[in-house]
Amino acid sequence: MRALFIGQSYIDLTFLADEIPTGDEKTVARKYAVSFGGNAVTAAFACAKLGVAPDLIASVADDWLGRMFIDMAAKYAIPVHHRKVAESSLSFIMPKGGQRAIVRCRDDNFRHPFPTLNLAGCRALHVDGHLADAAIHYAKICHDAGILTSLDGGGLRSNTHELLAFIGAAVVAERLCEQMHLTPGEMLTYLRSRGCKVGAVTMGARGMIWYDETRTERFMPALHVPDDRVIDTNGAGDIFHGAYVYSYLRDPDSPWERHFKFARAASAHAIQFLGNEASLPTLANINEAQARFAERRQVSPSLELVPGLRRDEKPSPAHSEQEGAARRRV
Repeated sequence: MRALFIGQSYIDLTFLADEIPTGDEKTVARKYAVSFGGNAVTAAFACAKLGVAPDLIASVADDWLGRMFIDMAAKYAIPVHHRKVAESSLSFIMPKGGQRAIVRCRDDNFRHPFPTLNLAGCRALHVDGHLADAAIHYAKICHDAGILTSLDGGGLRSNTHELLAFIGAAVVAERLCEQMHLTPGEMLTYLRSRGCKVGAVTMGARGMIWYDETRTERFMPALHVPDDRVIDTNGAGDIFHGAYVYSYLRDPDSPWERHFKFARAASAHAIQFLGNEASLPTLANINEAQARFAERRQVSPSLELVPGLRRDEKPSPAHSEQEGAARRRV
């Protein structure tokens, strides 16, 4: 085992259509794609496509969609360790105008405990917060063993606050900032307060703010992919995660700026194609994207902090508290 990814698996149906019918109406999509889906799952496939097939703990059902998912993983030589559910999960995705509307049908009522694996040789763990008990279990083990632990913080989960204590590299979406009522700058402060050595907030076409072990905050512009080339942005963030994990595994001594620039080019390639599988880049695709697309001309966003806080201080409990009232999870 060279790496372990943990997440909820989906079968994604992505389609291009002018509108979603309502009532007693029908419409025909112009184009569609069927592929694997799920945050950490798609990241695992991206890592495998680039040359390192990680082990994957994921939800799997004994139905025809589950068997389809197993076949997809076999194609990429990804060893799947099943967390059994009754029904496979589905996503219906409609990209349009650089955004995407999603309907998820999810079964996360697991029939059995998560599998216990031998982590000999493992050099990286990537989780998205789903399969919460497994994510915490393996994050603690890998953190204590000095293995890179990476989090895709795409949204607020039941275990986010606890999980971050065992995460070395936390790359979160702007949506998590919104759910926690933090600015991107405040989020970086919060990630440092949880002990994350590397932290980042991705903001789509507006780039990314981040820090590394030096604690220096930086801004990385997005690559400028012309609007007429953008087809499907869904999954681009997941591919970003899979690509930087791959880059780390290939050269762990390289600076994180290099890993993130590699991943940025992977995402720039991905958004030009429909569906997750068609979006997966090869090394040649990433080199081409790096050469073809220049950085957007952007001004670094203000890294606002909670008033009165230094960079190394924790946000107030009102900002960091995640227990209690039910919050939206995806």
